[in-house]
Amino acid sequence: MQDYILLSKDTRIANIIEGKLEPVLPDRLPLLLQRTGDYLAWLESRAIDRSRVNSRLLKKALRLGKKDDINTVLAVNAATITDNFWVKPIDDTETTYADIRFTMNRFDNLALTGDVNAFDQPPSRTPELTNTGSFEKCWRLVDGQWWMAKAGRPEELYSELLSYHLGKLLKLPIAEYRANGAFILSRDFTDGAKVDFEPAAALIGDESDYLKIYEALKPFGEAVTHPYMRMCSFDALVLNMDRHEHNFGVLRDSETGAVLSLAPLFDHNIALVSRGYPRNITAVGDRLIQDFAELLQHVGKPIALPKLSRGKIERCMNKIPWELPQTDDVTAPRQFVVEYLSNRQKELGARCKDLLILRVPQRERELER
Repeated sequence: MQDYILLSKDTRIANIIEGKLEPVLPDRLPLLLQRTGDYLAWLESRAIDRSRVNSRLLKKALRLGKKDDINTVLAVNAATITDNFWVKPIDDTETTYADIRFTMNRFDNLALTGDVNAFDQPPSRTPELTNTGSFEKCWRLVDGQWWMAKAGRPEELYSELLSYHLGKLLKLPIAEYRANGAFILSRDFTDGAKVDFEPAAALIGDESDYLKIYEALKPFGEAVTHPYMRMCSFDALVLNMDRHEHNFGVLRDSETGAVLSLAPLFDHNIALVSRGYPRNITAVGDRLIQDFAELLQHVGKPIALPKLSRGKIERCMNKIPWELPQTDDVTAPRQFVVEYLSNRQKELGARCKDLLILRVPQRERELER
C-alpha cells in the first residue's frame, strides 16, 4: 500500500507508513484511530454503503477502477462534508485542503434516485463516496449550505419530520429538517466542517447497551452525558428503534481535537409509525421505555423535559405537508399518532417516576389559571 499523510485541514497529524499509523499530533487524531490505531478500519468507516443500489451506479458512473471501500474513499482523499480529516500521498507536497474540499456535487441525483442522466457527466469529485448510511441519500449545496437529501417511504419521511418538530418543541439539540417534495432535507450541522463530527462508533465500537455507552461517555463530562440521556429519553418517546453507534456522535474542536458536545440528534426515520401502526398503543411494557428507565436508575440523576400536550402534538403535525395512509385498523392516522405519543409519554413518566420530570412551561401554567 502507498504511504500517506493524514491531515486535519492543512496540519499533518499522522503518517501512514506501510499501512501503519505513526501519530504526529495524537490529540488531533480521529477518535477511532486514538482508540484502535487501525488506519484501514478508519478508511473503511468513511465509505459509502456498498449495499445501496445507487452506490454501485455511482461508482460505475465515476469510472472507479477499484470499487472496494478503501479505494473508493481514497478516490476523494478520504474527505467528507462533516469533518476536516483527509489524506494524501506522502510525496505530495502541493495538494492543500482547499484543493480537496467539496465545492459542488454533480452526482446528487444519481446517489439519491439513480438518475440515468448522471452517466453523461464526466467524472468529478463528489462527497457521495464518503456519504455513509444504508438509505439512498445525497448531499446538495443550497445557497452555499450543504443539506442532506434522503429518500424513504411516506411513513418514514413523516416520522422523521414529526420527530424533528417534537424535538424542537422539547428544546433538544436536533438537526434541522424540512420537507422537499418527495424527499426530506437535513442541514449540515457542522456548518461546513467548522467543527468535526465523529460517530459514536469511533468511541465505543460496536456497542448498543445504554449503560455501557453512558460509562464510555462519562470522561467527556456533562456536555456529552446529559444530552445523551435526553437523546435516550426522546428515542423512548418516539419509538426510535434504530439508534445505533453510527447515527449519533460528538462534535470536536477542529483546531485542538477537544470534544465539545454531543452532536445534534438526527436519523429518526425508523421511529413512530415508520414501520406501520404499533399494536401496543398503550406502550405498557415497551422495551425502549424499560431500557431508558434502567439507564436513568443507573445514573441516579433526574432529568427534565417539557410536557407534550395533545394540542402541541397536533400543532407539530400541522407543519407536515404529507399525510399518513389509512388502514383497516387505523382509519384516523393523525388521531392514532396523538394518542400513541400521549400514551408513551405517560408510560415514561410512570416507569421513571421521580427521575424523569415532565414540566409544563410557566406560560402554559399561567394560561390554565
